[in-house]
Amino acid sequence: MILKLTFVLGAAASGKSAYAEGLVMGTGAPRVYIATSQAYDDEMKEKIAQHRVQRGADWRTVECPYDLPTALAEIRPEEVVLVDCATMWLSNHLLNDADTEAMTRDLVTALAVCRGRVVVVSNEVGMGIVPDNALARRFRNAQGRVNQALAAAADTVVLVAAGLPLVLKGERP
Repeated sequence: MILKLTFVLGAAASGKSAYAEGLVMGTGAPRVYIATSQAYDDEMKEKIAQHRVQRGADWRTVECPYDLPTALAEIRPEEVVLVDCATMWLSNHLLNDADTEAMTRDLVTALAVCRGRVVVVSNEVGMGIVPDNALARRFRNAQGRVNQALAAAADTVVLVAAGLPLVLKGERP
Protein backbone atom coordinates (compact mmCIF):
# COMPACT_ATOMS: atom_id res chain seq x y z
CA MET A 1 0.00 0.00 0.00
CA ILE A 2 1.26 3.46 -0.89
CA LEU A 3 1.29 5.82 2.06
CA LYS A 4 1.39 9.62 1.74
CA LEU A 5 4.84 9.86 0.12
CA THR A 6 6.90 7.12 -1.50
CA PHE A 7 10.34 7.93 -2.87
CA VAL A 8 11.81 5.62 -5.53
CA LEU A 9 15.38 6.11 -6.63
CA GLY A 10 17.98 4.27 -8.67
CA ALA A 11 20.46 4.62 -11.48
CA ALA A 12 19.57 5.38 -15.08
CA ALA A 13 17.74 2.45 -16.72
CA SER A 14 17.50 0.65 -13.36
CA GLY A 15 13.76 0.01 -13.63
CA LYS A 16 12.78 2.69 -11.11
CA SER A 17 10.11 4.33 -13.29
CA ALA A 18 8.50 1.02 -14.20
CA TYR A 19 8.52 0.02 -10.54
CA ALA A 20 6.96 3.34 -9.50
CA GLU A 21 4.32 3.09 -12.24
CA GLY A 22 3.43 -0.38 -10.98
CA LEU A 23 2.98 0.94 -7.45
CA VAL A 24 0.62 3.66 -8.65
CA MET A 25 -1.35 1.33 -10.94
CA GLY A 26 -1.68 -1.19 -8.12
CA THR A 27 -3.73 1.26 -6.06
CA GLY A 28 -6.68 1.21 -8.47
CA ALA A 29 -7.09 4.93 -7.76
CA PRO A 30 -7.24 7.67 -10.40
CA ARG A 31 -3.67 8.22 -11.64
CA VAL A 32 -1.83 11.44 -12.40
CA TYR A 33 1.55 11.52 -14.10
CA ILE A 34 3.52 14.71 -13.51
CA ALA A 35 6.17 14.86 -16.23
CA THR A 36 9.20 17.04 -15.56
CA SER A 37 11.20 16.29 -18.71
CA GLN A 38 11.49 18.58 -21.67
CA ALA A 39 12.03 17.18 -25.16
CA TYR A 40 14.98 19.07 -26.60
CA ASP A 41 16.04 16.38 -29.09
CA ASP A 42 14.67 13.40 -30.99
CA GLU A 43 16.05 10.87 -28.51
CA MET A 44 14.18 12.51 -25.62
CA LYS A 45 11.01 12.82 -27.72
CA GLU A 46 11.19 9.08 -28.38
CA LYS A 47 11.76 8.27 -24.70
CA ILE A 48 8.75 10.38 -23.69
CA ALA A 49 6.60 8.69 -26.35
CA GLN A 50 7.68 5.24 -25.12
CA HIS A 51 6.80 6.17 -21.52
CA ARG A 52 3.32 7.32 -22.62
CA VAL A 53 2.68 4.05 -24.45
CA GLN A 54 3.97 2.06 -21.48
CA ARG A 55 1.64 3.90 -19.06
CA GLY A 56 -1.46 3.58 -21.21
CA ALA A 57 -4.32 6.01 -21.73
CA ASP A 58 -5.84 5.97 -18.26
CA TRP A 59 -3.40 8.42 -16.71
CA ARG A 60 -3.96 12.16 -16.52
CA THR A 61 -0.67 13.75 -17.59
CA VAL A 62 0.52 17.13 -16.33
CA GLU A 63 3.57 18.60 -18.08
CA CYS A 64 5.47 20.41 -15.36
CA PRO A 65 9.18 21.02 -15.89
CA TYR A 66 9.42 23.73 -13.21
CA ASP A 67 6.52 24.48 -10.86
CA LEU A 68 5.87 21.21 -9.05
CA PRO A 69 4.35 22.90 -5.98
CA THR A 70 1.53 24.37 -8.07
CA ALA A 71 0.88 21.06 -9.85
CA LEU A 72 0.81 19.19 -6.53
CA ALA A 73 -1.60 21.75 -5.04
CA GLU A 74 -4.14 20.84 -7.75
CA ILE A 75 -4.20 17.12 -6.91
CA ARG A 76 -7.49 15.76 -5.60
CA PRO A 77 -7.53 13.58 -2.44
CA GLU A 78 -8.58 10.45 -4.33
CA GLU A 79 -5.74 10.69 -6.85
CA VAL A 80 -2.36 8.96 -6.74
CA VAL A 81 0.44 10.93 -8.35
CA LEU A 82 3.67 9.83 -9.99
CA VAL A 83 6.29 12.59 -10.28
CA ASP A 84 8.83 11.43 -12.86
CA CYS A 85 11.34 12.66 -12.15
CA ALA A 86 13.02 14.86 -9.55
CA THR A 87 16.29 14.64 -11.48
CA MET A 88 14.91 16.32 -14.59
CA TRP A 89 13.11 18.89 -12.43
CA LEU A 90 16.39 19.72 -10.70
CA SER A 91 18.24 19.89 -14.03
CA ASN A 92 15.69 22.34 -15.38
CA HIS A 93 16.19 24.63 -12.39
CA LEU A 94 19.96 24.23 -12.24
CA LEU A 95 20.31 25.21 -15.89
CA ASN A 96 18.28 28.35 -15.16
CA ASP A 97 20.53 29.26 -12.21
CA ALA A 98 17.66 28.92 -9.75
CA ASP A 99 18.18 28.65 -6.01
CA THR A 100 17.98 24.85 -5.85
CA GLU A 101 17.96 24.76 -2.07
CA ALA A 102 14.90 27.03 -1.93
CA MET A 103 13.25 25.04 -4.73
CA THR A 104 13.86 21.82 -2.79
CA ARG A 105 12.36 23.27 0.39
CA ASP A 106 9.31 24.41 -1.60
CA LEU A 107 8.93 20.95 -3.13
CA VAL A 108 9.15 19.16 0.22
CA THR A 109 6.54 21.54 1.65
CA ALA A 110 4.25 20.99 -1.35
CA LEU A 111 4.56 17.22 -0.98
CA ALA A 112 3.63 17.46 2.70
CA VAL A 113 0.43 19.38 1.99
CA CYS A 114 -0.56 17.58 -1.23
CA ARG A 115 -4.01 16.06 -0.75
CA GLY A 116 -3.28 12.89 -2.74
CA ARG A 117 -0.72 10.15 -2.33
CA VAL A 118 2.52 10.75 -4.22
CA VAL A 119 5.32 8.61 -5.61
CA VAL A 120 8.45 10.56 -6.59
CA VAL A 121 11.13 9.06 -8.84
CA SER A 122 14.73 10.28 -8.80
CA ASN A 123 18.15 9.22 -10.01
CA GLU A 124 20.91 8.21 -7.65
CA VAL A 125 23.85 9.93 -9.29
CA GLY A 126 26.51 9.89 -6.60
CA MET A 127 27.77 6.33 -6.99
CA GLY A 128 29.97 6.87 -10.03
CA ILE A 129 33.21 8.67 -10.67
CA VAL A 130 33.75 12.27 -9.66
CA PRO A 131 32.61 14.42 -12.61
CA ASP A 132 35.34 16.25 -14.50
CA ASN A 133 33.66 19.66 -14.70
CA ALA A 134 32.17 22.18 -12.30
CA LEU A 135 28.59 22.06 -13.64
CA ALA A 136 28.44 18.27 -13.42
CA ARG A 137 29.85 18.32 -9.86
CA ARG A 138 27.36 21.03 -8.90
CA PHE A 139 24.53 18.91 -10.33
CA ARG A 140 25.72 15.74 -8.57
CA ASN A 141 25.91 17.54 -5.22
CA ALA A 142 22.55 19.27 -5.67
CA GLN A 143 20.92 15.96 -6.66
CA GLY A 144 22.33 14.35 -3.54
CA ARG A 145 20.81 17.10 -1.40
CA VAL A 146 17.43 16.80 -3.17
CA ASN A 147 17.44 13.02 -2.70
CA GLN A 148 18.31 13.36 0.98
CA ALA A 149 15.49 15.86 1.52
CA LEU A 150 12.96 13.67 -0.30
CA ALA A 151 14.10 10.55 1.57
CA ALA A 152 13.79 12.34 4.92
CA ALA A 153 10.24 13.47 4.08
CA ALA A 154 9.07 10.14 2.65
CA ASP A 155 7.18 7.42 4.49
CA THR A 156 8.78 4.81 2.25
CA VAL A 157 12.06 4.90 0.31
CA VAL A 158 12.86 2.22 -2.28
CA LEU A 159 16.14 1.84 -4.15
CA VAL A 160 15.78 -0.01 -7.47
CA ALA A 161 18.80 -1.73 -8.99
CA ALA A 162 18.62 -4.07 -11.99
CA GLY A 163 14.83 -3.95 -11.72
CA LEU A 164 14.88 -5.20 -8.12
CA PRO A 165 13.45 -3.06 -5.32
CA LEU A 166 15.24 -2.72 -1.99
CA VAL A 167 13.30 -0.95 0.75
CA LEU A 168 15.56 1.51 2.56
CA LYS A 169 12.91 3.12 4.76
CA GLY A 170 9.44 2.06 5.83
CA GLU A 171 7.65 -1.07 4.71
CA ARG A 172 7.51 -2.56 1.23
CA PRO A 173 4.60 -0.93 -0.57
